[in-house]
Amino acid sequence: MAAKVISAERVNADAVKSAQADLEKFLESASSILEGKREQLQLAWCCIVAGGHLLIEDLPGMGKTTMVKTIAKLLNIPWKRIQCTSDMLPADITGGSVYDQGSKEFVFIKGPIFSNLVMADELNRASPKSQSAFLQAMEENAVTVDGQTYDLAKPFIVIATQNSLDSAGTNPLPESQLDRFSMSLSLGLPTRDIEKKLLVSQSRSDLLEVISPISSIGRLIELRKVARDIFVGEQVADYILDVMEWLRARAHGISHRTALSLTACSRAWALGLGRSYVTPSDVQAVALSVLIHRITPKDSYESATSKALIVTALQSVEVDS
Repeated sequence: MAAKVISAERVNADAVKSAQADLEKFLESASSILEGKREQLQLAWCCIVAGGHLLIEDLPGMGKTTMVKTIAKLLNIPWKRIQCTSDMLPADITGGSVYDQGSKEFVFIKGPIFSNLVMADELNRASPKSQSAFLQAMEENAVTVDGQTYDLAKPFIVIATQNSLDSAGTNPLPESQLDRFSMSLSLGLPTRDIEKKLLVSQSRSDLLEVISPISSIGRLIELRKVARDIFVGEQVADYILDVMEWLRARAHGISHRTALSLTACSRAWALGLGRSYVTPSDVQAVALSVLIHRITPKDSYESATSKALIVTALQSVEVDS
């Protein structure tokens, strides 16, 4: 069967306009909790609408957990938190079989991964064995325990936080897991004016208690469907592939999944701006967040940082006219 080709004309204009309004409501509400982080919040929204998983990396105390709580509250998504530790076992994440005295049988008890949104807090503090418990879930929306496969909730979203790798007690995430995160974000320190405001105003925890949801799971499913139909022309597809090829010649970690994630997130970004088609500027807007956690410069480019390579790729690759 031939692949489905979407044209810009086939995308419902009202649905696109409604999605843009949704994003604005989300940003307005979320910015009351996380001031000065509008770009990161917009990228997070795009990642979720694109159907991806999100990695937030920063030093402790930068608001990573607050960001996840804000997203869950505003989008009205049931969520569970997994606090990752060095002594955590995979069963602490997926669940396991427990012998039931009454039925004389083993009964599967679901772990915290059985939720629509899972916050894996400080994921890189877990052992590699426990980290791997997320791999199948993030790729297949399912987990296998004792030879039995169990489907996860739909939609299923993992938002993981990790501390900087030079922090004590951390284990680097493997490439296979990093590649499953559609985007990686860093919040960074607030500006002096915003930090001063945080010192004298109501606490973020108190503000989280009073903000109201602006969406629902059903609405998220609708937004994802609209995002999938956003038009990607051959010119934009060639631009994405040219960027991929430029980076592959200079860095490791650019898989086919990377190109798919970049395309999906570009669609969601265009949707948030109220457009039914993707432009190269949409690709450029999300590229750093989609690529930064995936790539490692090759030996001949080891003097360059991953960020520098991505920025240079976006500047060097021309858009076909």
